[in-house]
Amino acid sequence: MTTVGIVGGSGYTGGELLRLLLLHPDVEVTQITSRSETGRYVYTVHPNLRGVTQLQFIHPDALQPCDVLFLALPHGTAAKAIEQYAALAPTIIDLSADFRLKDLDAYRRWYGEDHPAPDWLDRFVYGLPERNREALRGAHYASGVGCNATTVNLALWPLVQAGWLQRGAVEIKVGSSEGGNQPNAGSHHPIRSGAVRTYSPTGHRHMAEVKMMMGANVPLHFAVTAIEMVRGIHLLAHCYLNEPHEEKEIWKLYRSAYNDEPFIRLVRSKTGLHRFPEPRIVAGTNFCDIGFEMDETGDHLVVIAALDNLGKGAAGSAVQCMNLMLNFDECAGLRFPGIYP
Repeated sequence: MTTVGIVGGSGYTGGELLRLLLLHPDVEVTQITSRSETGRYVYTVHPNLRGVTQLQFIHPDALQPCDVLFLALPHGTAAKAIEQYAALAPTIIDLSADFRLKDLDAYRRWYGEDHPAPDWLDRFVYGLPERNREALRGAHYASGVGCNATTVNLALWPLVQAGWLQRGAVEIKVGSSEGGNQPNAGSHHPIRSGAVRTYSPTGHRHMAEVKMMMGANVPLHFAVTAIEMVRGIHLLAHCYLNEPHEEKEIWKLYRSAYNDEPFIRLVRSKTGLHRFPEPRIVAGTNFCDIGFEMDETGDHLVVIAALDNLGKGAAGSAVQCMNLMLNFDECAGLRFPGIYP
């Protein structure tokens, strides 16, 4: 069995990683760290794992060598100790934003400081399998992905690749778990129950990843707003096309892009309750559901997408990356179909 460690396991992302990895057929989680929870059983922080594991949190200083390290630390932390982590494991997957951006100026602009380990940036593969699958195969280092950026990159890439998108306005609704309210859960502030708070009406930092993957001049703007749900991202994009297209052309474009992708589902039903993507349908899964509807003008397309910010937007994509990096079945540990109702 491949031995795995999780650094920063008391946050939502660390807990989701542990849940997925405990059920993975090819790995064994041997250690999980937390400064604040050292010595406690992990199920006291992640109660869904009660009766599933007897692992206890260890202090980061007690970390031992293993085959794979997942770093689920606050942004800016992993890069400052990357040499230390690289000495402990030959394969590292960092879920923070530390190694996502290749451009130092972009990092400085969006994260407000110089990168602490610039020599390491080119060693990390951006961990979006649908775009970087071949680069991930056999790689030793992979970055995480921004959950909002992933939703945009997957939902709109076919239009951008085809050169059909003239401009787009994207509204992203997110659940409170994107803010995080546990140690090591991320850089945003928590969302109190009952609150609705706008994260970024303009200039969200995940736009840097969208530009990196789609091109610096991608004609998109997006806003991110918290709503009353815990897990999930719901994207609605008004896409204005260069020229009119029929809806069947959109179907052909998206099927060509995603028919062979195991975790992309095209959702567009004419009847029934669930005609378009919904966050609650993908909660706990590694799926990204994408749907659309063409305005009668033919040049205004509305694209809708949904994924779990802790799943496909974070821990799920990280496990998918590990599977590619270690030549496992790409879908191993990720086949959970969600629950309904």
